[in-house]
Amino acid sequence: MILTAHQPLYLPWLGLFHKAALADGFCLVDSVQYLPKEFMNRNRIKTPQGPMWLTVPVQRKGYRDKETREIEINNVLDWRRKHWKALQINYGKAPYFSRYADFFEDVYKRDWQYIAQLNEHILRWLFQELGIKGGFWKTSELGVEGKKSDFVLDMCKKLGADLYIFGALGKDYAKREDFIKAGIKLYFQDYQHPQYLQLHGEFLSHMSIVDLLFNHGPRSLEILMEGNITKEKLERQG
Repeated sequence: MILTAHQPLYLPWLGLFHKAALADGFCLVDSVQYLPKEFMNRNRIKTPQGPMWLTVPVQRKGYRDKETREIEINNVLDWRRKHWKALQINYGKAPYFSRYADFFEDVYKRDWQYIAQLNEHILRWLFQELGIKGGFWKTSELGVEGKKSDFVLDMCKKLGADLYIFGALGKDYAKREDFIKAGIKLYFQDYQHPQYLQLHGEFLSHMSIVDLLFNHGPRSLEILMEGNITKEKLERQG
């Protein structure tokens, strides 16, 4: 089985979906320490003025002692109305905005206590809309142990993976010899970001997946795979 994983990100970038499309299963890493100033609670959309951050405010008190699934949203701030309005204003005229608007309107009407809960809900829906199939697990439910490379190896063993897809930064911490001993092959993603037609002028890369989805709808998976390794090629290499 080909496995990949990632922490629960808010409105993720295209590269996460490329990894998931290459795999037979995806594991949500929700049982590690929360890292501030990353992408768990924020991402960028495109506006006529350039990129704009959408940030879900979280309760920072004691975060060093909490796992990602325990990080609570600060709902004192009216972030839901702000984010939904930003999507409407900046993508309302996109070709496929109306196709997906009901889902996002519902998301921003709901009360969310935990950021990981919100991110998982959106991610599962995005996988479905993009046509990404396969198993879906959470490290908190699997009881994965260890840190960094050891954590990934334990996850692979628990799920019976024989090939694991790291992100590009995995090269910095993966203990390759441990995976070799366990009979698990490794692939380090080298994602080539495609260009596609956007609203609001010149192309900007590394936006949230919603930028591609609202502009290209059902072709989004095909577009985000362009210029990158396919699952079939990865299986042949493996």
